[in-house]
Order: sequence, then C-alpha cells, then structure tokens
Amino acid sequence: MKRLRPISFAQVEINDEFWSKRQHTNRTATLPHLFEELERAGNIPNLRLAAEGKREGYQGPVYMDSDLYKALEAAAYVLKQHPDDPIRAKVDEVIDILERAQQPDGYLNSYFQVVAPDKRWSNLRDWHELYCAGHLIEAAVAHYHATGSERLLTIARRFADYIDSVFGEGKRLGYCGHPEIELALFRLYHATGEARYAKLAEFFLLNRGKKIFAVEHNIPLEQYDGSIWQDNLPLLEHKEIVGHAVRAAYLFAGATDLAAYTPDASLRERLLQMLLRVWDNTINRRRYITGGIGNEPKHEGFTADYELPNRTAYQETCASIALILWAHRLGLLLGEARFYDALELALYNGALAGISLDGKRFFYVNPLESDGTHHRKAWYGCACCPPNIARLIASLGDYIYAQSDDALYVNLYVSGRVRTELGGKPLTLEVRTGYPWQEQVSVRITEGAPQRFKLFLRLPAWCAEPELRVNGEPVSIQRENGYASIERDWKVGDTVELRLPMTPTLMEAHPRVEADRWQVAIQRGPIVYCLEESDQPAPLTHLAIRRDHPLHSIREPEMLGGIVMVEGMAELLDSDELWRDVLYRPLQDRTLQPFRAIPYYAWDHRRPCPMRVWMPVV
Repeated sequence: MKRLRPISFAQVEINDEFWSKRQHTNRTATLPHLFEELERAGNIPNLRLAAEGKREGYQGPVYMDSDLYKALEAAAYVLKQHPDDPIRAKVDEVIDILERAQQPDGYLNSYFQVVAPDKRWSNLRDWHELYCAGHLIEAAVAHYHATGSERLLTIARRFADYIDSVFGEGKRLGYCGHPEIELALFRLYHATGEARYAKLAEFFLLNRGKKIFAVEHNIPLEQYDGSIWQDNLPLLEHKEIVGHAVRAAYLFAGATDLAAYTPDASLRERLLQMLLRVWDNTINRRRYITGGIGNEPKHEGFTADYELPNRTAYQETCASIALILWAHRLGLLLGEARFYDALELALYNGALAGISLDGKRFFYVNPLESDGTHHRKAWYGCACCPPNIARLIASLGDYIYAQSDDALYVNLYVSGRVRTELGGKPLTLEVRTGYPWQEQVSVRITEGAPQRFKLFLRLPAWCAEPELRVNGEPVSIQRENGYASIERDWKVGDTVELRLPMTPTLMEAHPRVEADRWQVAIQRGPIVYCLEESDQPAPLTHLAIRRDHPLHSIREPEMLGGIVMVEGMAELLDSDELWRDVLYRPLQDRTLQPFRAIPYYAWDHRRPCPMRVWMPVV
C-alpha cells in the first residue's frame, strides 16, 4: 500500500482554459446566487430566528442548515484565492449569526432550536442532525485553512465537543441516517490534532449496521431491511453498494478515512478488503458511463447489478460528487491511478452536468435520455446539489496533485502551478495543457531543483497509446499503478511532455445492461457525449449511428462556452410521408446523413428538445 499525502488547494494555482472560467463563474455568479436563494428559501432566516430565541417562523425541511454550510465551504475556498471578494461580508455575517445562535452547551441546529427543542437526537434516521453538524464542521475547517480565522472553527469545535459528550464508547449508541459527519470529524482531527474527533468518527463507522433505526422506529427486526441507510450490515461485511447513493458513497469515503487513520493493521486490512469489494461492485456493475451513480428515483439509489436505465436514471449530482470524494480518498490511500480515472469521469460528466454554464441553474437528477422536458432549475425545495457542486468547483485544486516523501503525483491535467516541499526542499511545477480538448500536457520544473525524485503522471484508462518526452527526447513509459513513473535528477527548466491521443470512440455496454443493448455511446478523452435533437437531420428516434464511418472532432470555440463537437454518419428512417399508407415493405437502403454530438455536461442550454447518450448502431 502506497499512502500519499494530499496537496491542498491553497498550494495550487489554476490558470486553465477550461476550469478557470468555471471557477470565475462560480465565484461571481453561483455564490451570490446561492446566498440570495438561501435568504429567500429561509436557510439564513431560520438561523436568525434561532439566534433571537424565536419559536416560530421556521421555513423548509429539517435539514436546511446543511445547504448553507456547503455554500459557506464554497465561499471559504474562494476567499483563499480572492481574499477581498465581496462574499467575505456575507460569510462574516453568517458567522455572526451562528455565534449568537449556538447554545451554551455547543448545540447548533435551527430546526431543533426554533421548532422542536425537546426533540434533539430523537430521530437519528431521518432528521439529519449529525449530517448538518458534519457540513458545519467541513465549512469551518475550510474557512480556517483559507483565512486563518478560528471564529467558525471554534463554533464547529464546540458543537463537535458536545456531540462527543453524547455519543461514543460508554455513552449513547447512535449514528446518522445520512453519513457525512464521519468525513467531517476526520477533517477536524487533521486540522486540530485532537484525536477525540477521529475516535468519534471511528465509533460512528464501526457501530453502523447494529440496526438501531429498527429500535428507534419500533420496527421488528425480522421486518427491518435498513439498506437505504446502510444499516443492513456491519460496515466490514458490505459486499456491494446499496441504498441511497449519496449516503453510501459518503459512508465509504469515511471508511476510507478510517483505513488511513487507524493504527490497527488488522482493522485496516479488513476495511481495505471491504472497500475494494464495494468499489468493484460500484464501478463495474452499478455506475453510468457518465461517471455517476444511483439508478432509481424511489430511494435515490440502487436496485440491482447492471440495472442502469437511461430516461429514468437518477444519477443525482450529489452522488457524483460523493463518488469523487470517495475516489480521491482511495487514490491517496493506495496510490493507484484507477481511482482518479473514476474521479475524472464523474467530474467532467455526471457532476459538471449538474450546473449550467452561467452558474445559476442546476440539475438535481441527471438522466441519460430526455424527451425535452427535463431542465435545470434555479433552486429546489431540497437544495443539496447547488451548493455541493459550488464547493466542488471551488475546491478543485485539492484533487489535482498528491505527494509522498520522494515523489510528486499529477492526478488531473489542469493548467497552473503547484508549490510544495519534497525531501525538505521547495519545489514548484508548472503545467500547461488544453485538456480536456487537446492531447498535449507539458510539466515543467520552475523552482526547487536540482534534486532526485519520482514524477508520476496519470495515464488515463481511456488512452490506449500515450507518448512521453523528457526535455524533447522520446522515452519509453515505465508504468506503475496506472502512472507513468519518471525518476531522475531534476533541474530547473526540465520539461516532461505527455501526449494523450484523443480519438472519438464508440462505446458499448456489458450485454447484461438491458437498456443499452445494441446501442453505442461516444467518448473522446474524458468527455462523454450526447445527441440533442436540435443538431440532427431527423428526430433521434429515426437515427442509427453507422459504426463503419469514422468519427471526427470539430472545435467549436464559440459554442456552449467552447467545446469539441463530434461528428459522424447516421442512417435515417424514412419519414411518414415517404412511407405513405404502407405498413410493411421489403427492406430499403436508407439515407446517410451526418449527426453531431455535444458534451453531455453541456446539454439543455439551447431550445428544449430530446437528448440521448446511447443511440442504436448499425
């Protein structure tokens, strides 16, 4: 096991054609929009009521605080790069409210202070108290790292200390119906060095599956399933991903944190065995080609292996983000590129589709087929996804690089630079690329050499024939755990060039995926494509892609924020007019016409029309 250390977003500068404009939109459009909606919907007013000791006027569902905390976390990442951004005033205002709202014992939850102060911890399964606390803690850690201020961190620590006084060994047995606090407590441990927080996360994780929700809700054990809350089995016994998709991926992300933390070698090994079993089930049987998870709407989660419908796909934006969080942790723990392959696929497709190009409209559900009536919205009654995608985009720098004692890893290809220390010496790398549209990646040492270390560049699974040059000279690729490994005595100015040929490819699904049989999807590099009917010569139901004609990449810099479109040839069914009144006829030659495909993340930005990722093939 090769454990890596994360490199913080604070050490990373992004100057990238694809991502910089999205981070700019996130800062200038999405964040102001979020805080306007959080005022309008009641999230912030609810906490004002709590601060004023009011007992009426609460708006919205029980978990309203969590959406505000995710927006605060996104704002914190922005403030690290833009300390004078106007969002600072709003962040400080909210912190003022939280300081006044927090109870003397450290408890903080607007619903249970305004509506039901006598109901604390009485419904752990459904009422999200620990989930809300987790998002407060994550926001506080991000704010502390971004600004150096301990105001929000102090609030979070007081709440965490109170929770620790209630739950734990020799105290109350319990855990949240929606995992999240486990990730947060490990982050708080790393930020403060206080081991109690990690031990509390371990308690929540290892006691899960004791079916306390059956007791809490008076359900006979023989009638209790519990899988929607991942309460069906003890943590170490899971073999597949079940239940609510976001909850499941958050749970396994927390379990990965525990595997990285625990000094108990036996526990670590059992955790790893379980995590890799569930990961294999998730990636190879229950994930969409767009990188997201969760195939059915009833439980926002999973049914059976290979059951991946397209029009009714749920693929919640938050579920793609949760998978990204889990993949990142496994990548750090094991040092294997395959986890960043999964992260990248979800990032550029399932997650990024969740936000409009103008940053003000959002998908909660991300189907792979639409009749033209599914659209992004400015807000939702359950508004978990908008602030979640905002915090992901703002924190992108956290996912690009990692390091060990003698190696630097490049996991995502994003133009910019990273500053770190390796072997006790400063090191700065500069990356230049037109990814995900262009094939070339250049990595240059700009500070810190000469010194000897290994540079690891991820070789994406979608790329069959990568090419590598060092200082202009071709070199054979030494592969290690999915990376190109280059060990040498580096000096300032040394440059590595990686070419990742991006050929548009027709993809097919396992034949057990009934919804996709005899159909193909299109992928170019990390981008999965879809067809919108407005770009086609006929209705989507009248098209079949010809597999014997090549696919072509067409750069469209002015379209949909700048994309590479893919063009190919399709057979067209004759129109009703050509069929006239005939019901059957001998098979005819069909007309060939070009079709055009756009990135899946960019659909639903023009006139409403049908969309499909998977198309018939002939």
